[in-house]
Amino acid sequence: MAELLVYIDGKYYSHSEAKISVFDHGLLYGDGVFEGIRAYDGYVLKLNEHINRLYASAKTIFLDIPLTKKEFREAILQTIFKNKLKDAYIRVVVTRGYGDLGLDPRKCLKATVIIIAGYIPPLYEGINATAIIATTRRNAVTALNPMIKSLNYLNNILAKIEANRAKVDEAIMLNQNGTVSEGTGDNIFIVKDGKIITPPSTAAILMGITRGIAIKLAQEERIEVIEREITVHEIICADEAFMTGTAAEIAPLVKVDGIEIGEGKPGPITIKLIGKFKEIRKNGTPVYG
Repeated sequence: MAELLVYIDGKYYSHSEAKISVFDHGLLYGDGVFEGIRAYDGYVLKLNEHINRLYASAKTIFLDIPLTKKEFREAILQTIFKNKLKDAYIRVVVTRGYGDLGLDPRKCLKATVIIIAGYIPPLYEGINATAIIATTRRNAVTALNPMIKSLNYLNNILAKIEANRAKVDEAIMLNQNGTVSEGTGDNIFIVKDGKIITPPSTAAILMGITRGIAIKLAQEERIEVIEREITVHEIICADEAFMTGTAAEIAPLVKVDGIEIGEGKPGPITIKLIGKFKEIRKNGTPVYG
């Protein structure tokens, strides 16, 4: 099989030849932003929303992206096209760029833009996910705001290590107030008495694209969605729980800290939303015209 092609600053390189400098601030300091995007059967889901979030993250860290949104959109589509992919997971990365060993970003004259198009299956496909409550707290909004999808993911990685050591699928992080924030790479929802509850933006979460899809699908089904703080007690005592994310899609969460949620299996609202999500996955931007 031919190697996948990787876009770096306007040129394409084979997977084995795709490289950036060891002096890039993305490597040295995690200085940059990224997005994970999915394509289904030749259609990119919520492409404009992902691009908008990428540029918002970049703006917040004073990072100038050397492409217009339209140019970036076309570069993503072209990268998928060149790799002859129908179903794809696309990783878009913008770093501060080449600099020196110092911290000062003024030494980085131009951002580095990377687009990788390959495929990974949904993280919890066919799995009734289990989780722990992590001891690692989510970054405070007054420190590195989780609304910025930055390359500095050590906070999430430490929580993921906790999940790995506990032999579960995910770790749920609490915010500085001790209420539920999010998973290491997904947003958290619970269902109680027929209503869906999910933490608000003020709970130190990333405003997930798939989170927004799930809320809209639920509202179309006339299911009430409430955005408010959630306690660990409420997760454990919920009727159902599920997670959302580009990599995870919509995934049932059936056990937390060894305690079954509801009946310990996907509940009816979770199953309904998973089904609705599968129906709309191709409602995206066509790669092949």
